[in-house]
Amino acid sequence: MNDYGHFDDANREYVINRPDTPLPWLNFLGQDDFFGLCTNTGGGYTFYRDAKLRRLTRYRYNEIPYDNNGRYLYIKDGDSVWNPTWKPVRTELDKYECRHGMGYTRFVAEKDGVEVEILFFVPNGETLELWKTTVRNKSGAKKDIQIFSFIEFCFYEALNDATNFQRTYSIGEVEVEGSAIYHKTEYRERRDHYTLFGCTRPVDGFDTCRDAFVGIHNGLHDPKVVLAGQSGNSIAHGWNPIGSHSIKLSLEPGAEESFSFILAYVENDPAKKFIAPKVINKEKAEAIMAKYSDVANVDAAFDAVAKRWDELLGVFQLETPSAAMNRMGNIWNQAQCMATFNLSRSASLYESGIGRGMGYRDSNQDLLGFVHLVPEKARQRLLDIAATQLSSGLCFHQYQPLTKKGNADIGGGFMDDHLWLVLSTCSYIKETGDTAVLQENIGYADQADDAKKGSLLDHLELSIRYCMENRGPHGLPLIGHADWNDCLNLNCFSTEPNESFQLAGHGANDDVAESLMIAGLFLVAADLLAGLYDFMEKDSDASRIRKDADTMRGAVDEHGWDGKWFRRAYDANGTPVGSDENEEGKIYIESQGWLIMGGVGIEDGRAKQALDSVHEHLYYEHGCVLQSPTYTDYHLELGEVSSYPPGYKENGGVFCHNNPWIHLSLMKIGDTDRALEYYHSICPAAKEDIIETYRGEPYVYSQMIAGKDAPTPGEAKNAWLTGTAAWTFLSISQGFCGIQPDYTGLRLDPSLPSTWPEIKVTRKFRGVTYQITVKNPDGKTRGISQLTVDGKTVEGNILPAAPAGSVLEVEAVM
Repeated sequence: MNDYGHFDDANREYVINRPDTPLPWLNFLGQDDFFGLCTNTGGGYTFYRDAKLRRLTRYRYNEIPYDNNGRYLYIKDGDSVWNPTWKPVRTELDKYECRHGMGYTRFVAEKDGVEVEILFFVPNGETLELWKTTVRNKSGAKKDIQIFSFIEFCFYEALNDATNFQRTYSIGEVEVEGSAIYHKTEYRERRDHYTLFGCTRPVDGFDTCRDAFVGIHNGLHDPKVVLAGQSGNSIAHGWNPIGSHSIKLSLEPGAEESFSFILAYVENDPAKKFIAPKVINKEKAEAIMAKYSDVANVDAAFDAVAKRWDELLGVFQLETPSAAMNRMGNIWNQAQCMATFNLSRSASLYESGIGRGMGYRDSNQDLLGFVHLVPEKARQRLLDIAATQLSSGLCFHQYQPLTKKGNADIGGGFMDDHLWLVLSTCSYIKETGDTAVLQENIGYADQADDAKKGSLLDHLELSIRYCMENRGPHGLPLIGHADWNDCLNLNCFSTEPNESFQLAGHGANDDVAESLMIAGLFLVAADLLAGLYDFMEKDSDASRIRKDADTMRGAVDEHGWDGKWFRRAYDANGTPVGSDENEEGKIYIESQGWLIMGGVGIEDGRAKQALDSVHEHLYYEHGCVLQSPTYTDYHLELGEVSSYPPGYKENGGVFCHNNPWIHLSLMKIGDTDRALEYYHSICPAAKEDIIETYRGEPYVYSQMIAGKDAPTPGEAKNAWLTGTAAWTFLSISQGFCGIQPDYTGLRLDPSLPSTWPEIKVTRKFRGVTYQITVKNPDGKTRGISQLTVDGKTVEGNILPAAPAGSVLEVEAVM
């Protein structure tokens, strides 16, 4: 608990009782094709599939104050005007409660005896958002009040909407019929879709013109129509179309009324766009309005969302001595994995949804934490990702979710991208056993009309081959424009302040800078692919891949060790990066994690020495910083990594995404106690007692925590859409709990802290429910001495298969 809210684990909710949180605290609505961002004050926006190309409502980032545009209801009770979401009017409320749950957010607020409850959610499989609204008179007297809804429509293509005012101020068009407002801008020309904003009860007025509703010189905190208590029934002609309904309610003491607002994306057959000249075909919208005018259907849709989350989260549940790990692993970490899988890094309070689509490496990593939830979605995502690989072996760094076409505007040549496909594909096959996916034919992104296709296995082989064929003077993989660390631009040499580091210097033919991090990633990928070939009984292919791995390992052994830790890279001049030879940036985190996960230094003690160096130089109470010492000057040969102020982002910030690589590496050498300490150091649920310092949402991971050299150490930034979600879930589920899907079955290999006497895990795998208890009477950290399933001793640590629907009781003793 903190001054702003607390966890309600039983209901899988975070409850916020004070609206002025240190930063806006966000939740995501929707799981399929329709998504909404909803903050604890009703802020955010809604879109269909792609936040850049199909945005329904407008949002202004970096506004003063923050988060001041969204989905709002205004309550006018006499001279008192207030919002159940507190913003934008910010009237002091007698009661305020925001409950962020799994796919929904619920507000309950009260002022002067009037209580308003709003439930925001997206029904499963539908392209709409529901606002179930209940108004209660809790006073002892009759109440005559007015309610005004408000959204601001976006012109679908969000970049054009935000910049091309000479056009957008002229094109806005709407229709109004009864309680339904239709935003139809550009519909009569090139679009086949419109937006419905409807109310399921009769309304007393409406507005569709922002100037008329808000006023030219007013703001959302004092809209003209609400203060006057009378809608203008305005029709937008250009300028800024909005949607607003007004409702007059007369409630006796103790009475209540429920109704809903509907915000929907409606798409028509291009041949059936109109029912009369310039009158849009509203058949689908009218069916939506009819369906959800029955409150029973609204409640049934919400019950279905809750049931779906019951099923999703029921795949993996744990019970450990760590309360923070339990609530993250059971609830919020998995919910965050769902959000990152759906949206990659495209749309949050820190990502505008305009400049970024679905990241290639991001989506591959996100799949690692999501595949157990909905494997069939993971399968399709694999095929989509593979289709953005080029025939050379490189990949588009990002692609748009609506079109699934690569986005070249943000740069390319990131030489780690292609290897992540091996990790995600093998993870999917380990979860499902579906090797048939390897034979799916997939085009290459640079081959028109799929002129050249290859199987998914061909794409994996191309990824391995490209890495082996593009190595530098030390036999290590070329880094190209960058590797996982987008800011380590060793071939950039940018002196122009207006150019992007992600584009500058890209594409030179004589790039020779190399990456130890990619070398470690290659070793992991090669091990996975060789294991897959073993499973498929392709011994010669497995041997070939392992030979490549031996070659890479030899280069790492010869050129990767710096004496006390692994080097990070070699720059374009052949100078080591992340070396004691450097004055700044002597040790980096990424190569320590990936080379150790790739098996380097385990037997000869270098792994332990490297991790001791991490503890000495990189770790502090809020996590492991990315490198140390931080860069105090701009290094032309290093690029963006040295452009940030010391202690922030990639320049010595705690980049939470890479911390679990160290957690897993520590477990690999048996130092699980330190791994647990490190886990808690970045865990948001463990930050409640320092929330004014941390500032971010205490229920989901942030991308970055300010490092030890920052002026604001411990301050979090950029929550929700980060690879931290998938990797921390892996550190919990496959690391500490040791529940490891494998090609031949479910492997059990826990890494328990010495202080943990027991853990319990429920894991559903290939139709079987495994109820697992791991006992640790002697404080061991690795290794199972005894394993029984349904009371029968099992040799090894692969749990037996069983018919679908079976429940097996598993007991292991460390």
